Amino acid sequence: MFVLRGGRVLDPGSRTDAVLDVAIDGDRIARVGTDLSADQVVDVSGFAVAPGFIDLHSHAQSLPGRRLQAFDGVTTALELEGGRAPIEEAYAREAADGSPINYGFSASWAAARMAATTGVTLDGGMATLFRKIGDPEWQRAASASELTQILDRISRDVAAGSLGIGILSGYAPGVDPAEYLAVAELAAAAGVPTFTHCRDLIELTPDTLIDGAEEVVRAAGTTGAHMHYCHVNSTSVRHVDRVLALVERCRAEGGRITTEAYPYGSGATGIGAAFLAPERLGERALKPTSLVYLPTGERVADEARLRELRETDPGGAVIVEFFDESEPADMAVLRKSLLFDDAIVASDAMPVLGVPSADAWPVVGSTHPRTAGCFSRALRLWREEGYPLLDAVRRCTLLPAEVLDALRNKGWLRAGADAEVIVFDAGAITDQATYAESTRLSTGMRHVIVNGEFVVRDGSLVPDARPGRPVRAT
Repeated sequence: MFVLRGGRVLDPGSRTDAVLDVAIDGDRIARVGTDLSADQVVDVSGFAVAPGFIDLHSHAQSLPGRRLQAFDGVTTALELEGGRAPIEEAYAREAADGSPINYGFSASWAAARMAATTGVTLDGGMATLFRKIGDPEWQRAASASELTQILDRISRDVAAGSLGIGILSGYAPGVDPAEYLAVAELAAAAGVPTFTHCRDLIELTPDTLIDGAEEVVRAAGTTGAHMHYCHVNSTSVRHVDRVLALVERCRAEGGRITTEAYPYGSGATGIGAAFLAPERLGERALKPTSLVYLPTGERVADEARLRELRETDPGGAVIVEFFDESEPADMAVLRKSLLFDDAIVASDAMPVLGVPSADAWPVVGSTHPRTAGCFSRALRLWREEGYPLLDAVRRCTLLPAEVLDALRNKGWLRAGADAEVIVFDAGAITDQATYAESTRLSTGMRHVIVNGEFVVRDGSLVPDARPGRPVRAT
């Protein structure tokens, strides 16, 4: 057993904000109180002590990405929007490699759809999904037999312990809205949440089959499923007031919808995404030069180059600049998503490209800066605005933990809770990753403890630490 002595303990579950000690015994918190004793004492006076951050939306499911996220305070990073399939193979792959932080997956509607409509073989990884993201065959309406196959595969993965169902409906504009409802009904019957990248809003694409926000709230209201609205900031852009009002109204009428956002004015995805077709960029007031192709670092010069990249590397990662982060009016819109009632911070972290080896440290490569800096950037922005630190921590810990039953022992600092604890300098924690230097570590993170083991100690990586465990539904 060891004790973190004299830190500012922030426990959003009990609304505690006081100088206390935290005793950790094995993989559990033993006690929180004053004058606690143990064989080992770690002095954390002057620092904040909080539950580890829980990221519900991370595609950075590799050793380099997870190490970057650990320095951002993340102790559990889940891939819930895209998901994985088959789920047993996904967990087996991760268990073989080991992880510094906890991990977990939803069942993947997109992967199930790709298998049913294109015949692709699934292996539990993300590479197939990225490669097929631009294939129009999986984006069309499904036949009755294909829909049966899709729902059957999802059902098997839910039964095997997936954390929910990830639905990338924004990438498949031709899908019948009835299919979305069928997936939501499946989720409601199984008692698991869904995680949706919504279809286009009607303001952006007037001929869309159904408004994306309306589709999410309709499913919540008609099926009773818990609908989690992924990155409401980037899919709503300047129409966020209308979208959030719709969510609020659905909640008031008994629908269960949670939302998430990240504090950046750009997104990232595969360049073959349907909404990045040259003829569709204008829907979002984008141009080819609004896109930065990460494998080469180039800003896409023109329509011809965009078509070439979409043809040759449809899964190639690209940064999409939908807001100007230097423009106060754009940042004000972004803050609405972050400060919406009970909105959760989630990174949408991307894989790290171009690493010389998975175990190389420090991490060298290219990614979106949100992979390394999402949570510390949110804390910095809120600190600058005078937003209460305890409330900021709640959006990173307790609120995401409440989305999943499998996380019920996380997001707290109390006796018996999982020993996932971070210690940071509340007045100095900040992001350092930029679009030019995207793997720079956040600063101000002193210690990161996962399942009772230090992953970051005294501001330095513990290289061999692999205490991360799978998070699965029971």
